[in-house]
Amino acid sequence: MFGLGKRTTLPTPEEALPGRPERPYAVPVTHEVLGTPLEGPWPEGTETLYVGMGCFWGVERIFWQLPGVVTTAAGYMGGITPHPTYEESCTGLTGHAEVVLVAYDPAQTSPELLLKAFWENHDPTQGMRQYNDVGTCYRSCIYWTTPGQQRAAEATRAAFQQVLSAAGAGEITTEIRPADEAGPFYYAEDYHQQYLHKNPGGYCNHGPNGLSCPVGVANLPAQQDVEPPA
Repeated sequence: MFGLGKRTTLPTPEEALPGRPERPYAVPVTHEVLGTPLEGPWPEGTETLYVGMGCFWGVERIFWQLPGVVTTAAGYMGGITPHPTYEESCTGLTGHAEVVLVAYDPAQTSPELLLKAFWENHDPTQGMRQYNDVGTCYRSCIYWTTPGQQRAAEATRAAFQQVLSAAGAGEITTEIRPADEAGPFYYAEDYHQQYLHKNPGGYCNHGPNGLSCPVGVANLPAQQDVEPPA
């Protein structure tokens, strides 16, 4: 946070910090707000989606409030260094983004609805930053785990780009790729988990960006125009 990670290019394997074979700290067993297991096991059928929108404190709060979400957790993903610490990730030399794990019940919500909250609560056009937070760890990203999530990510990106373009905004820079390709999700330290619940006045630069991402865009024909918000 606060622009600590100033590096704006991803490290090469030769540049990356070495890391360690095991997690060097404990994380809570239970979600502070939802009362559900932070690392599972979760009910049968639970699906997971990983999203990065800048500092993970505000991102996690957005998603734990959504219907159908089983649990959320802050962590590091998409990089090279095994089991990074927060201080290491902020250097930009691990390659990780600050990411939130969203475990959800697909019978109660959908990837489209989760991604609607994703697109509408940050600026996905900023590359390796999010507002005053500068660095590769603050990049916008979606790491999907199911074909349905992949379709929803690609369709909502296309639809929201039309909305952005109509509003005179730039091109989306959000990284979208399979979670298996992005690599392991490493849970962040205990004090990062549900941080804004524990610290209600804590730092957060997330909120509505003033634009609306159409729901159900996965079913829209590719050529159909998306009307910008009034």
